[in-house]
Amino acid sequence: MPSSQHRSSHQQATPTSVPDNRLGLDAEDIATLRQHQQLAHAQARSPAGSQASSQGRLLLDPGSLQLLSRHFDRVMQAISQRLEQLTRATDIATEAQYDRAGNAIQMADAEIARFHGILRQIDELENEFEKIKRIREIVRSFRARVEQMERRLG
Repeated sequence: MPSSQHRSSHQQATPTSVPDNRLGLDAEDIATLRQHQQLAHAQARSPAGSQASSQGRLLLDPGSLQLLSRHFDRVMQAISQRLEQLTRATDIATEAQYDRAGNAIQMADAEIARFHGILRQIDELENEFEKIKRIREIVRSFRARVEQMERRLG
């Protein structure tokens, strides 16, 4: 095999990689990128990502970048689904709380109305008591007059 063919096939077999510290990323971003590169290659059953990460390198060949892209698409889809679940759960909780608050307001309104009814009844009873007091005074006055008349007549 000619040396140019050997070099070409060797380049295809060995993915292109660069030291991860040459990407201009901070340590946290590099660690995240390494982790996802390893996951992407593990899902594809390719040991290349793990080997590159253990050497402090990131794979930049088209195949590795495509694996990483598909992996991030799945991660983004999972995040999106989780966000939708949380949004639905939040909507349900908000609606339930709104319903409870609405019920509490209705119950409070009913209790206030009942309390107003009780106050009205108390006012009516007080008026009745006042009437009875006046009647009692009138009866006492009549009795006193009757007793006076009886004493005069008697």
